[in-house]
Amino acid sequence: MLVVQNINTYIGRKQIITDATFEIHPGNIIGLIGPNGAGKTTLMKTILGLTKFDGQIRLNQTTVTENQHAALANVGALIEHPAIYPFLTGQQNLALYAHDPADCRRLIAKLEMTTYIHDQAKGYSLGMKQKLGIAIALLNDPQLVILDEPMNGLDVEATIGVRRLIHQYAAQGTAFLISSHILSELQKVMTHAILINHGRIIVDQPIAEFEQLHHQAYRLHTENSQLTVKLLSRHHIQYTLDGDTFQVNPKDIFEIQDILSAQHVHLKELTPISSSFEQIVVQLLNQQRGGDQHHD
Repeated sequence: MLVVQNINTYIGRKQIITDATFEIHPGNIIGLIGPNGAGKTTLMKTILGLTKFDGQIRLNQTTVTENQHAALANVGALIEHPAIYPFLTGQQNLALYAHDPADCRRLIAKLEMTTYIHDQAKGYSLGMKQKLGIAIALLNDPQLVILDEPMNGLDVEATIGVRRLIHQYAAQGTAFLISSHILSELQKVMTHAILINHGRIIVDQPIAEFEQLHHQAYRLHTENSQLTVKLLSRHHIQYTLDGDTFQVNPKDIFEIQDILSAQHVHLKELTPISSSFEQIVVQLLNQQRGGDQHHD
């Protein structure tokens, strides 16, 4: 549906995005992850043709160019702040964009905005404005929805409601590109992860592949640590040792079990060492930082 190919984005003379390439397919929910200043919002604006860039962006085979939005007729977006007219009611704001009044009513009900939708938007709380912005982005059954920090200002119930709505639209084929600093929330909806740092994409993977990183090592404890050391060393199997506990590579665990069994060394423990999603992201960013420093 969306193809982003070798994109370089500039603000003034400063390059913000470097050689970004990825694809989004119908029903994908892409989590765009990265530290502040990594280029998440700039990348989203680039896809919407709002910034100067080179490279190629195609939406359903139609090329997106700067300040030319014909390709974006079926794209909904919420970037930075909801585009709301303060002296219009929420209903009037939605009516400006809606093709179908029934679509408006559906979104008002699903986002639980009924009690205040006829009030002027200038009196809305941050969470109310955010829900109205999300509703505007979801109007007219878009093929692609781009949401920048959509959970910003939402309470727990509203967050759950928005998450449910994203799943419903994705199940019908709508694709999403969502940035959020609340990684635990993003993890609950996304099917793919794109990790960006210093304007470069450093990870672009389905979430199932990404989560394999959760089990980067196994903890091994045997009844005879000294003999285990000798056996692992003899078979050139890498390990680290902390007291009597070994840390070994997942790819070696079947061979290790065979070796220990052949020598009648019994296992006391063999368990994966898990990292949280946040820890994995931090590890990847630190690895890249280390690589950048080494390169310098």
